[in-house]
Amino acid sequence: MHSIGVDIGGTKIAAGVVDEEGRIVASTRRVTPATDQDLIQSAVVDAVHELREDHEVAAVGIGAAGFVGADRRTIVFAANLAWRDAAIADDIEGRIDLPVVVENDANAAGWAEFRFGAAQDAADMLMLTVGTGLGGALVLDGRLVRGSGGFAGEVAHMNLVPEGQWCGCGRRGCLEQYTSGTALVRAARARAVSSEPLYAPLLKRAGGDASAIDGPMVTHAAQEGDEGALALLAELGHWLGYGAASLSAVLDPEIFVVGGGVSSAGDLLLDPARTAYASELVARGHRPLARFAVARTGNGAGMIGAADLARQDA
Repeated sequence: MHSIGVDIGGTKIAAGVVDEEGRIVASTRRVTPATDQDLIQSAVVDAVHELREDHEVAAVGIGAAGFVGADRRTIVFAANLAWRDAAIADDIEGRIDLPVVVENDANAAGWAEFRFGAAQDAADMLMLTVGTGLGGALVLDGRLVRGSGGFAGEVAHMNLVPEGQWCGCGRRGCLEQYTSGTALVRAARARAVSSEPLYAPLLKRAGGDASAIDGPMVTHAAQEGDEGALALLAELGHWLGYGAASLSAVLDPEIFVVGGGVSSAGDLLLDPARTAYASELVARGHRPLARFAVARTGNGAGMIGAADLARQDA
């Protein structure tokens, strides 16, 4: 039976009908009215109604950017959306007459990779989504780990550097501040206006305006052999591997799946991560090394994972 997956981000709502093999057979989009909780939920309802016109579905899964309660029905808090202790499953169920499951968007994307993507042959996986921020999703013994309050997998705010870079969460030195697209752009802009000749070509590529440098520009420059861009990606990859080694001490995953926009750099990012991970791993030489792989399910991962999780509970 098909189900609908809805991926709610800060700017867009993507919804799709997903079959049992993880294929999106129909999709639609809406703009996210981020400052109005009721309008967000109405946009979701509207998208679901559109998709149901041509498809029979059993359930709806919603992947949302925010802290989802352990009940998988409530969004406790979202930094960039209007939800505060919002019982969105109750509201949406009452308007579409279908069961609704709510999941954190990173968990939904991670589940898609575990079921249908790069980790489908593994039992223990940690997904790291390197985009504007850093997302995480943890699967152990084939089960998505949510924790006692539903907040497990929030690797972004693991403290990595005491008294380090300030983070949007209000603390300093969080992993996200060294391993995200935002961190990559911040470092690239700062070095482009420095006196280091290594980064002069990157500034030239940006037309002399450091503020025009973005993540895709750095990645494209690195893929074309620009040494400064390669150094920036290597630095980010180093911190990613360093953090992964610390996470392995507690979680011991078989595979790290790396997704998000920065993962398009492929091995230019993952090779430095593998090196740092291997050098920092406790008991190295006496334990298997986890694999690092780029996510395979692409931009539809949130929809696919949310739909599959909803199907299991329907």
